[in-house]
Amino acid sequence: MSVGTDQPRTDGLRAAAPGRAAIVTVSYNSDDVLPAFLTSTAAASTRVVDVVVADNDSATADRLRETTEAAGARFVPVGANLGYGAAVNRAVATLDPDVRWVLVSNPDVVLAPGALDRMLETATTDPRIGAVGPRLLEPDGEVYPSARLVPSLRTGLGHAVFANVWPGNPWTKRYRQEGDHTVRRDAGWLSGACVLVRRDVLDRLGGFDEAYFMYFEDVDLGWRIGRLGLRNVYEPEAVATHVGGTATRGSSDRMRRAHHESAYRFLAGKYAAWWLWPLRAALRVALAVRARATRTR
Repeated sequence: MSVGTDQPRTDGLRAAAPGRAAIVTVSYNSDDVLPAFLTSTAAASTRVVDVVVADNDSATADRLRETTEAAGARFVPVGANLGYGAAVNRAVATLDPDVRWVLVSNPDVVLAPGALDRMLETATTDPRIGAVGPRLLEPDGEVYPSARLVPSLRTGLGHAVFANVWPGNPWTKRYRQEGDHTVRRDAGWLSGACVLVRRDVLDRLGGFDEAYFMYFEDVDLGWRIGRLGLRNVYEPEAVATHVGGTATRGSSDRMRRAHHESAYRFLAGKYAAWWLWPLRAALRVALAVRARATRTR
């Protein structure tokens, strides 16, 4: 799915009234966490909600299909490991046209009872709301910073250069600025681990940008929603727990490299003016140095 226009205007976008919702998740050898996720979807809403599992070519795909279908959900094989955003796009493309809201979630998330209904209530309070994110908890009950500012080139560069040698530097503090997670508020972007997005907004934007294999696809989506003149809203009364899984353990170097590549892709795309090329080059070098430094720790 290609990425559509993201010019900052709201013409053609009408308020999405309460209507059908769907839940989409992406599996990749997610046998240890998918059952709990699917069980939690049943109590997340009092409505009848379609649940779709898009599988990124898992080695355990047959078992995941059985688990999915036993829970009354639909299994969509992607056919290859195309990354998180691409798999979400494939799943969304299979939804019925009258689905107006899509909850995108990691499979290692457990939704609290009523979480989806609470997000839907918030989403329909203002026609300018394009996405809603819940309060995301760690397994120990700590709040995960799931609603943040969109990073700038300056903060990204400062964070990349100084984070390893000066952890308390102002750029890293701003890069990681979390904001208040006890009240409903607007955010620059919402974590793709669990986020409700208007279907017509997803369609207009062309879904997630598939150039991101993993990481920053949610930052990019939130930024593009903002450029449409729409709001990303954090709703702490809706709760989900990010329990974590085993699918990506043991691949920290690969994941760190993917994170840095995605960070560069986002910031270089956001600040693409030709006269900013020295800063983009400096960012590329700084991220490469940071990747090597963290790998040797």
